[in-house]
Amino acid sequence: MAAEGSQFDTRQYDSRMSEILQPDQQEFFTSYDEVHESFDAMGLQENLLRGIYAYGFEKPSAIQQRGIVPFCKGLDVIQQAQSGTGKTATFCSGILQQLDYSLTQCQALVLAPTRELAQQIEKVMRALGDYLGVKVHACVGGTSVREDQRILSAGVHVVVGTPGRVFDMLRRQSLRADYIKIFVLDEADEMLSRGFKDQIYDIFQLLPSKVQVGVFSATMPPEALEITRKFMNKPVRILVKRDELTLEGIKQFYVNVEKEDWKLETLCDLYETLAITQSVIFVNTRRKVDWLTDKMRGRDHTVSATHGDMDQNTRDIIMREFRSGSSRVLITTDLLARGIDVQQVSLVINYDLPTQPENYLHRIGRSGRFGRKGVSINFLTTEDEKMLGDIQKFYNVVIEELPSNVADLL
Repeated sequence: MAAEGSQFDTRQYDSRMSEILQPDQQEFFTSYDEVHESFDAMGLQENLLRGIYAYGFEKPSAIQQRGIVPFCKGLDVIQQAQSGTGKTATFCSGILQQLDYSLTQCQALVLAPTRELAQQIEKVMRALGDYLGVKVHACVGGTSVREDQRILSAGVHVVVGTPGRVFDMLRRQSLRADYIKIFVLDEADEMLSRGFKDQIYDIFQLLPSKVQVGVFSATMPPEALEITRKFMNKPVRILVKRDELTLEGIKQFYVNVEKEDWKLETLCDLYETLAITQSVIFVNTRRKVDWLTDKMRGRDHTVSATHGDMDQNTRDIIMREFRSGSSRVLITTDLLARGIDVQQVSLVINYDLPTQPENYLHRIGRSGRFGRKGVSINFLTTEDEKMLGDIQKFYNVVIEELPSNVADLL
């Protein structure tokens, strides 16, 4: 057996493979490196900008700095970035910028692998397009077909959906493809691993030939590349590495509180330490922001709070106070984790652990280039132990028990 195997020269095979792959791939993608440091610099419509700022974005993330403009220009794009880096707002902005709002026909189609994600995209699209009067509908399985047909016949600008239901609507001609000029595949790698490949091909066959295609994905497995080759015309590829945010230099600890009811006492014990520096406290719901703020103020501790139910103006004022240092402790939710790039925050407390490991990075991660040190403290109940384990695995970090001299660490 060995003798037979040894005839196979791996070096020859590797160089043959690279010959097959290389030239073609190099011709296929062009890279796009233009960077726009602010939303204002992107040449977007005034009313789209209003929607972006009202949604709570202040500064574009790395993928947004590179990805919005080429998509707005009508180029086919392949954008690769981990989830949670702002891909959704990138393609939503690109779509909203290009729609003709006087025409109530479906002009953009976005496909996502799950109902939840499709509904999430629909929300973001609506919010960003609030001042443009965009009409968006989510076409997903598990909802009434008749209701879908009714909404589509009344007319929408954008359809976001899962492949099965969207294909069904196209086939019944309840969704007309004649005016669709933008086609987006979100989480393309996920979509292909769930076996939607044939449906995606089928849908694509029904779209006009000159459609602009955007593929958004964390990874580009061979099947995804194959799809991009078949459907795309001179796409530009925008790659944002995972290290946009980093946990380097941040000391991470947990405090064993055992029960939810004991968290408040623990936080109050830490308050003196919190107030020496600037700290952000994360909880998982808006109601809890309000509850914790009341409890802390009831004990004469000065805290500020922000969450998504507040209007933008109020949030701006609170963030301004916090940035200037006139308030030192801020209680907030994940929604705003990404908008808080406050240079001098040196302590983050996860009063509640995030529900997704990815969000941990957004709460405590820093753009590494500032080289500041920071401390994060995670309140751990018995139920949270699995999540803490998941976070440690996900980021390959060790989170240790909090020592008593926490003030010395800051």
